Amino acid sequence: MPAKLHLPRRYAWLLALIASASLVAGVYQVAAQRAKAELLARAQQQLQLMAPELESALEKFETLPFVIGFQENVAEALADPTRGAPIARVNRMLKTIQQQSKVGAIYLMDRDGKTIAASNWDLPLTFVGRNFGYRPYFREALAGGAGRFYGIGSTTSEPGYFIAQPVRAGGAVVGVIAVKISLDEFERNWQGSEDTIVLADRAAVVFLSNRPGWKYRSLRRLSPVTERELASTLQYARQPIAWLDDAAAPHAVRQVGRLGWELQLYPASQRAARNAALWTLAAALVLASGVVAAWAVHQRRRRLEEQFAARTALQAAARELDERLVERTALLRQANHELEAKYATLKQTEHALRSTQDELVQAGKLAMLGQMAAGVTHELNQPLAAIRAFADNAITFLARGQAEKASANLLHIGDASARMGAIIAQLKGFARRSGSMALIDLAQSMRASAFLLDSEFRRLGAVLTISDARHSPTPLMVAGDAVRIEQVFINLLRNALDAVETAPLRTVSVTLEQDGVHAVVRIADTGPGMPGEVEAHLFEPFFTTKPSGKGLGLGLAISSSIVQAMNGQLTGSNRPVGGAQFEVRLPLADKGH
Repeated sequence: MPAKLHLPRRYAWLLALIASASLVAGVYQVAAQRAKAELLARAQQQLQLMAPELESALEKFETLPFVIGFQENVAEALADPTRGAPIARVNRMLKTIQQQSKVGAIYLMDRDGKTIAASNWDLPLTFVGRNFGYRPYFREALAGGAGRFYGIGSTTSEPGYFIAQPVRAGGAVVGVIAVKISLDEFERNWQGSEDTIVLADRAAVVFLSNRPGWKYRSLRRLSPVTERELASTLQYARQPIAWLDDAAAPHAVRQVGRLGWELQLYPASQRAARNAALWTLAAALVLASGVVAAWAVHQRRRRLEEQFAARTALQAAARELDERLVERTALLRQANHELEAKYATLKQTEHALRSTQDELVQAGKLAMLGQMAAGVTHELNQPLAAIRAFADNAITFLARGQAEKASANLLHIGDASARMGAIIAQLKGFARRSGSMALIDLAQSMRASAFLLDSEFRRLGAVLTISDARHSPTPLMVAGDAVRIEQVFINLLRNALDAVETAPLRTVSVTLEQDGVHAVVRIADTGPGMPGEVEAHLFEPFFTTKPSGKGLGLGLAISSSIVQAMNGQLTGSNRPVGGAQFEVRLPLADKGH
């Protein structure tokens, strides 16, 4: 009988052991699933913090190539890449901007994709001379839009994010400016994470990760079309892109950037295993406490305490999250206020700059009036002397009763007075401050400017010719300020007079032309021309080759500023036949103005 009672007890213990093992295994499975879900939720929260930082780094330099493309030196270099001086200026400008902005590289390409200037022009692995016409960012920018691309550099073998913008001249795309940005800092920051973090392109190719074995591997099998596209653009320098089996693990995903990138975080599997093991151990303790009744109350109390601690931790985490949200909101408001203050300061600075520029233009006009004072005095003295002589003669003729001769002398006096009035009216018109925008006849403005310098030409025995190459009765009209246009012409005519002062042949020629939608005024002289080192500094303020007392070096700088304000361009160069010439190019006025 005892043996019969003992057998069922052994089966009961076996069944209890099997049930306990099944329960422990079930607890482990549930705990593992729950731990994975919690880790994925935390991973998604972590991506919500990481993604804005990455997007901010990508957007930070989005407008940089667009702004550089508006620089006058860039269009000048693209217009004639064979000229060394414009290319050298663009190289120095790009290098300075690259060093200040701390980007990887900045470079300028022509319409064929050939790099004509770059910030790394003086380095062994320079981009100058390289052709990047096969890159998608170049083709997109050449089509008139913004180009974006991530890939391994074909020159430096260093990966980077490329942003490109078209360079326009006269409404047409004449070249492309590109900026290369390095994202290596993000990869270094990810190294300390236990989780696997990757950044993949829209083809699911990983190009940034804290796991070296994941880089340049695909998260899904690539189609033949995608493989051909990667090969044609050399995006990853012909590296074989293998499929990554590990990518099937659960992970959090967040879209970033404008190229359809995915920022992915794969929680460490050992972390979920540790959490599941803890829950399994707790279940085993609960079972053990059931065997020993004395431990039942103690185990229950412990479980209640653990639950309370978990709730407390969750509440603390929620409070911390709320505090962080409040803090971030306050920071955003503060940043908004700072931006508003900076914008207001910028507007004040712009107003002050415009005021200073207007004062500088007025000062330039008064300086020119001072330089013309001697010639104008001579012009006024001649009619004054004639008036006095004719007046004395008229008195004598009247005393003799010769009324006809007296009337003739009075007519001469009237002509001389009209001549003086014309000179004074021209001077008063030129000296007044600039007025509003209006339609300007360039030929008439040139004749008015030449009238003020007529005595100077006659004093030097110089010949001035003004011709219209169009041979058309229709005037060449532009929109602008007539006084400022005359100020530019007088500056250029005076410079031409100074150039021919010691020349054997003293000739200044003015030619008016039409080039498409632009009016062109070309002023040439027969002087000795400009030294090579002078051409690079022509339009810099306070740069002058004249002796002390004959100029401050502001005339050409002011003239260039006036022409640029009218959407035009002022250039200077030496003529092949000798002498120098300056060209004023302005957009023609709209016929419906």
